[in-house]
Amino acid sequence: MATSVIATPELKRFVVDEGHGVKGVSDLKLKTLPELFIQPVERRLDVTKVLQDELIPVIDLSNYEDPEVMKSICYAAEKWGFFQIVNHGIPLNIIDGVKDATHKFFELSTDEKKKYSSQNSPSKNVTILTSFNPEVDKAYEWKDHLSCFYVSDEEALEFWPSVCKYQLLEYLKTSDSLIKRLLELLIKGSGIQKINEKNKPILMGAKSINLNYYPICPNPELSIGASSHSDISTLTVLLQDHNGGLYVRKLDSDNWIHVPPVKEALTINIGDALQIMSNGRYKSVEHKVVANGYQNRISVPIFVNPRPTDVIGPFSELINSGEKALYKKVLYSDYMKHFFKKSTNGKETVDFAKI
Repeated sequence: MATSVIATPELKRFVVDEGHGVKGVSDLKLKTLPELFIQPVERRLDVTKVLQDELIPVIDLSNYEDPEVMKSICYAAEKWGFFQIVNHGIPLNIIDGVKDATHKFFELSTDEKKKYSSQNSPSKNVTILTSFNPEVDKAYEWKDHLSCFYVSDEEALEFWPSVCKYQLLEYLKTSDSLIKRLLELLIKGSGIQKINEKNKPILMGAKSINLNYYPICPNPELSIGASSHSDISTLTVLLQDHNGGLYVRKLDSDNWIHVPPVKEALTINIGDALQIMSNGRYKSVEHKVVANGYQNRISVPIFVNPRPTDVIGPFSELINSGEKALYKKVLYSDYMKHFFKKSTNGKETVDFAKI
């Protein structure tokens, strides 16, 4: 493909139909960003609204039974929607293995990666995409990502890419106890005594893991790695590399806060599902990822979700105790469909469940 000005239809074919993705565009080493990736000003990061002196909380989990740890986590979930955790119990070699496997997947040839496109993938639970929804996005995000929905070990070993499946499965299994501990603390802090057989499937009945790849961008100030959105999960566990670039909207403001990588830390954020189930106590907040012009960036989120067949709404214990319901009951698969049928649009999705 010529490295001069590229017409949008031709570029869409190259990126989506031929499967080269954003990595393929980055590898062309263009001097200027193609029009397809130039974002409207309002979707970019306004650097004048970045709060340089504020940080989201960093919480030490080495003694998670300490009441102060629960208090810190619940406070962060209520006031920030995001926090970082250290001494979380996941070995560094597993984290490094996931990072290495992510790079190896995106370094595969186009033909190899294209095997996991929506048209070619051997399983509907494994898909590689560019941008968020290339069918409807007017301007593409500067991102490729592989999404792996976990059904079973057997299904994953059969259909997930061989270059990364063992590392991802090991990471998912090792993170289980951490995820349950975090949810136990949050549930107890919301006034519900414990996770039980009734609420456990709704809180953490389904999981997926994404491999996100943000290659070097020729004009990063004109683009965006991931547009402003909140996750639809119960909880998201994010593994960042050392590059940074994640920004979180400060609650009830137009200001943004950078989430700098902290050595060996994981970033946790509340998803829409937990905001709904906690009746608004815990907040899912908007976040975005900037593009950069100097290094390829990766991140690996685990999305902890209700099952598609679950009906989510405020916990009955909260309503029975006298709280007024802020959200209606929604079939989670309907909530997901509403989220994925459009481009990312801030917190608009959660309005779908408001009374």
